[in-house]
Amino acid sequence: MDIEKELNEELAKSLRKVGEVWAPWRSAYISGPKKDGECVFCAKVKAPLASDRENLLLERGKKCFVCMNTYPYTPGHVLILPFSHVETLDELDEETYAEFFTLLKKWQAIVKKSVGAGGLNIGINMGKIAGAGIAEHLHMHIVPRYFGDTNFITTCADTRVVSKSLFDIYDLYLSNINSKEEK
Repeated sequence: MDIEKELNEELAKSLRKVGEVWAPWRSAYISGPKKDGECVFCAKVKAPLASDRENLLLERGKKCFVCMNTYPYTPGHVLILPFSHVETLDELDEETYAEFFTLLKKWQAIVKKSVGAGGLNIGINMGKIAGAGIAEHLHMHIVPRYFGDTNFITTCADTRVVSKSLFDIYDLYLSNINSKEEK
């Protein structure tokens, strides 16, 4: 066999492996029942301010908001969203676009400080084919990463070990927002 052909076949095999992202713990959310077609993100922001904690809504700006992911990849997973129900970045007006990325800058620092993340994954999945669980409403992920956050228990047992509740982390985030604003 030709060495170049053999190397190409090995490269093709490795690229196929790289393309797989396993998150089986999210299947209950993805395949679960949806409320009468209402967007879960729009419902959160339309709800009264008094229910922000229940909805894990952390901050309301003029055009965008920040909430915790109810089905996080890792503890402390945060989402940034426009109030407007749009699918892509190019549908945002300039003011919304600016606030969207200003909140990213602010919240990446809050997430790292609050949960002691060793790093962050930041991204937008536009469209179902790109991996968006809710493609109809644009959202950006800030996913804290920790040493050992993907280990044997996730891989072998289809199980996540989350050391803090969503509401404990929610309270931690709020205390760090408030201490930052007081300075």
